[in-house]
Order: sequence, then structure tokens, then C-alpha cells
Amino acid sequence: MTDFSSNASFDVPPLGDPTGSAEPLRFTGRGGEYFGIWIVNLLLTVFTLGIYSAWAKVRRLQYFHRNTLLAGSPFDYHGSPTAILKGRIIALVLLIVYNVAAEFSAPLAVIAFLALAAVLPLLLMRSLRFRAHNTSWRGLRFAFDGQGGGAYSVFLLWPALSALTLWLLAPMWHQRLKRYQQQNLRFGATGFSFDVGVGAFYRVYLVALGLLMLAAIGVALLLGATIASRTQAISLVPLIMIAALLAVGPYLTARTQNLVWNHTQLGAHRFESRVSARRLYLIAVTNLLAIVFTLGLFIPFAAIRSARYRIESVSMISAGSLDDFVAGQSSAVSATGEGAADLFDVDLGL
Repeated sequence: MTDFSSNASFDVPPLGDPTGSAEPLRFTGRGGEYFGIWIVNLLLTVFTLGIYSAWAKVRRLQYFHRNTLLAGSPFDYHGSPTAILKGRIIALVLLIVYNVAAEFSAPLAVIAFLALAAVLPLLLMRSLRFRAHNTSWRGLRFAFDGQGGGAYSVFLLWPALSALTLWLLAPMWHQRLKRYQQQNLRFGATGFSFDVGVGAFYRVYLVALGLLMLAAIGVALLLGATIASRTQAISLVPLIMIAALLAVGPYLTARTQNLVWNHTQLGAHRFESRVSARRLYLIAVTNLLAIVFTLGLFIPFAAIRSARYRIESVSMISAGSLDDFVAGQSSAVSATGEGAADLFDVDLGL
């Protein structure tokens, strides 16, 4: 049996400098507190036919950012609801144009699809830029410097190659996507670095594939027993499939988070993530049961439980004083005269 709680060698690198100071992230959000935000967001989104969803997203992100603390200081989110609404309107218009074109003729559908393929990577790149620029810590903002060439590669070329190879290249696409996101991210004037190779992603996905195959074998055996005995055991098949998805989902989430953050650095500072897939699996199962038995009212509490565990599993291993680091970044950014985000930056909400 796979030990979900073990830290495989490709997940966790050597500790490096033993003199580094560990600064674990803390999450102070509470389910009852977030429930009030969640229910108001839900009701207003329904009553406004979805228009309020942009404002709901800002309220949600501000709550989670402001309750995530590093070295005693919270993060913050400054996104504009109108920019988010603009991004969603653009996405909706593009989708409508494609569907209308598909209704008229196949050639028009192809043209519309090619137009979408041409513009979507740029919109996704600007969405990443928008999110980074509107995130801050101790008054200093993050930034994303990714360019169009990289966006077309990770949002168009690699997805197409993965589909053409029956998803054999999907782990490579995932690695290229994370590399594009992490290496183009910076805090102030200092950029992030990312050093994990493709092989580590393939190992994660091979284990996930093995879990799915075990689930498929279990379903096949159950169906065989059902046919042979003419019992009602077939009714358990959906439950087995749900259990399989619950097992694979937390495994991928845990291993991917560990893989990405254990190989990410901010200048001389690095990160450690210790998410256990087994623990995440238990959280997912109990969250699902509670959501079902409360007819959905447990959803905000489930979000808080999941966020708290994943956030508090991460620590920053600082190479020096964070106060001096932030002060230096503030001076460097002021010297460059960096302006606000481009007016054309949008958040597609994807």
C-alpha cells in the first residue's frame, strides 16, 4: 500500500543551510466568521444574476489573504471588482461568439476557435499579472513578469501536445506551467526561482495513475461479483469511484504542493511544504460528509479547514532578517519607479 504520509525524495530537498530561521505560515480564519461572508456573497450573486460575483471574489480573497500571516504580518489583496467583472465579461463574450459561430457553420467555428486560441494565452498571462500585482505583504506588492511567448507555450502549445499524445506529456506540461508561474514571479525587486525537473512530476502522476488503476480493478471485480451472484452490489460502484477520486485528488494536491514549494526560492530565502496526502484525504472525506449532511451549509467551514491545513504546512526558511529584506525591496522598487498594473490587465477568474 502506498504510504501517503511519507515524504518522497523528489518532494523534499535537503535542508541546506542549518542556520536558516523557519517562519511557518499561520492561518487565523474561522468557519463561523467566514460563513457570514459566504452566505451574503451567495445570496447577492443569485439576486444580481451573477454580477455581484466579482465583488464576492474580492471579499473572499481579502478574507483569506488577511488571515494568512508570515512572521506575524498578514498578506493583503487589493484587486478591483470592476477589473474582475471586465475579465468575466470578456470571457463570456468570447464564449458566446464561439457558440454562435459554431451554430452557423463549421468553417466559422474553426475561425472562432483559432481566434480564441490566439487571444486566450495573453488574457491568462494578464490575469496572472493582475493577481500578483494585487497581492502584498508588509505593504510591498508582488509582480509577475511573464511574457507572451511563454504564455503561448504553456497555455497553448503544451496543452495541444499533451492532447495529441493522449496526455502522455501532461506531467511535462504541468512542470512547464509551474516553472512559468514561479520563475516570473517576484516580490518587490527580487525574483522567485524554481529548480525541479520533469521527472519528479512524472513520478507523482505515475503513482496517481496506479491509484486509479487499482480503483478500476476494484470496480471490475465488484461488477463481476454482481453479475455472478445477481446481487445489488452494483449500487456500490459510484461510491467506489467517488472514493477513488477522493484518494487521487488529495494525493495530487499534496504531492504537487510539496514538489513546487520545496523547489522554490525567493532570493536566498527558500520554502518548505509538508502536506500529508493521508491527512488531506481525511479532511476531504469528512468535509464531503459534512457538506452532504448539512445540505451544503458546511461549505465555508470546509474551505477554512482545507486552507488552514495547506497554509500551515508551509514554512519560509529565511536566510536573514525579513525586516531588512523587505526594507531593501521597498528601496529598490522605489528607485525603479515601478507603476501600477497595466490598465488592460484582467482577472478571468479561472
